[in-house]
Amino acid sequence: MGTLQYQCSMSLDGFIAGPGGDMSWLAEYLPDQAGVDDGLVDRVGALLVGARTFRGDDPNRGTDAEGAYGGQWSGPSVVLTHHIPDEPVEDVTFSSDLDEAVATAKEAAGGKLVSVLGADVARQCLAAGLLDEILVTVTPVLLGDGVRLFHEPGGRTVKLETVDVTGLTLTLRVLR
Repeated sequence: MGTLQYQCSMSLDGFIAGPGGDMSWLAEYLPDQAGVDDGLVDRVGALLVGARTFRGDDPNRGTDAEGAYGGQWSGPSVVLTHHIPDEPVEDVTFSSDLDEAVATAKEAAGGKLVSVLGADVARQCLAAGLLDEILVTVTPVLLGDGVRLFHEPGGRTVKLETVDVTGLTLTLRVLR
């Protein structure tokens, strides 16, 4: 089965989103931060997406580059949400159960990467021991406030192993 990899961009001071979850700060750094230029999108077989991310915290909202990987993604997505819509959405499966959502995304990925998009779903996967890797691109900006990468007061230590460092992008394996 495919690797479950959380993918995100992070400011140098450790924020993946601005205050209130604002992602607009990232727009000026894209597409370089989107993984489009290094062929990442070609290695992804499915997306596992949090509800907030699915519903539109896209820094490219309203542009031709809206959507995952600067609008270049087309393929299966699994959305983890407590509010499953009544109407189906093409290429999207909705699930309210984390284990079911991960299994569905891995099956849909066909042995390729499952890209986890969304801080809360990534945190849930990490806490449940389901997350395999973290790919984080450090963005050359200091936001000063916002949503921290894996911020959880009183959280546990999670050991990571460096898999790859390319420029400002780190790929880390979660050690179990």
